[in-house]
Amino acid sequence: MPSLIVDLNITRDEWLKIYRGVTQLVYAKTRDGRSIQFPANILHKYTSHTGVQGSFVIQFDEHGKFQGILKQD
Repeated sequence: MPSLIVDLNITRDEWLKIYRGVTQLVYAKTRDGRSIQFPANILHKYTSHTGVQGSFVIQFDEHGKFQGILKQD
C-alpha cells in the first residue's frame, strides 16, 4: 500500500482554527520533499491539548484514495 510520512507540529492555536472551521485542510511536506494537503479531520484522534505533534504515516490505495493514518512512535 502506498504511503507518505509527514512530521507535524500543529500548535494549539493553529488547531483551534481548524476546529472552528477557518480551514479544513492541512498543508505539509513529506519526508521525501513533496508538498501535500489533506483533510484535517483525519488527525482528530491524535489531537491533544497542545495541538497535533509527531510523525505520521498516511496510507493510500493504488488509486490514491486515503486508507488510514498511523502515528509513528
